[in-house]
Amino acid sequence: MAIGFGLLGLEPRAFWSLTLAELDAAVRGRFGASRFDRPPTRREVNALAERYPDI
Repeated sequence: MAIGFGLLGLEPRAFWSLTLAELDAAVRGRFGASRFDRPPTRREVNALAERYPDI
């Protein structure tokens, strides 16, 4: 809701009528693609596992 109302400036009726695909397209159109659009590489997963080991 914060993205829809605050950053995209949508009115409540417009926000609540969006599908997830439409909201995704609006966010991508406004802010561009994210580095999280792809799964993490093995190297990235290993780096996270080293940084945040299970106890």
